Amino acid sequence: MDATHSLTRILAQRRADGDALHFDISDDWLQGRTCYGGLIATLAAQAMREIAGSGWPPEVSLRALQTSFVGPVSPGAVQVQVLRLRQGRHVAQVQALVQQGGQVAAALLGTFGAERPSSLPPRRPERPPARREPHELPAPPRGWPGVPVFLQHFDMRWADGAPPFSGGSGWTSSIHLRIQPGEAAALAAELQTVLLADLPPTPAVGQLRAPTANSSVSWALELRPPATPPGEGWWRADCESLLAEGGYVNHAARLWAPDGTLAAYGYQVVAVFG
Repeated sequence: MDATHSLTRILAQRRADGDALHFDISDDWLQGRTCYGGLIATLAAQAMREIAGSGWPPEVSLRALQTSFVGPVSPGAVQVQVLRLRQGRHVAQVQALVQQGGQVAAALLGTFGAERPSSLPPRRPERPPARREPHELPAPPRGWPGVPVFLQHFDMRWADGAPPFSGGSGWTSSIHLRIQPGEAAALAAELQTVLLADLPPTPAVGQLRAPTANSSVSWALELRPPATPPGEGWWRADCESLLAEGGYVNHAARLWAPDGTLAAYGYQVVAVFG
């Protein structure tokens, strides 16, 4: 991967302007006619923390992120406008509008929270074993029809379920995934979680026999900070297409960090065209 096109480069070259951050996105992040939604949400999360979170203690973390993908984002200049809606003792609500060419392309609401005293005992789900581990699975070929160019920034291995457009069956999948080595170590765990959580396609598209455009319309992500720094290890996403009807799929996913802890729950409405 060309380092000049990496996410760390995009973040390093950001420019602040009052309550907005400006980013330049290269065309290797394209997913069809728009840039990868996980990248857009990651840039918004960075802007929220940097602009609204100035002065926050380090234990404040992103707990929830609501995203509406309003329109396509083309490669080039993007502005993220940030507004802190409310700052409480433990929780802050922050809005971000991703804009390009004077138009809103995505609207996000982030909930940031610090740890608080609680009489509840801690509970974290245990990651179930995978049918196959990454080293047992071949890397998928690159450059076949329908594969978006942004996937060059990631590595994915299907442990269970049908890959997109393979004419398979079933409504669930289990996928090992990671950011390409050399990139992940420079990214905060919070940004890695957002970037990877949007990566797995909804399993329903594995039943299609030819490349078919599909796109997230809305995305709700609930995060828990990984117990240990994720580094460059393999994450895993367990996904289910809960409902498919009328050209839309309701999609749910669990994202497990490399240490086996649950890093995020995700829920999406996905439009499938044609």
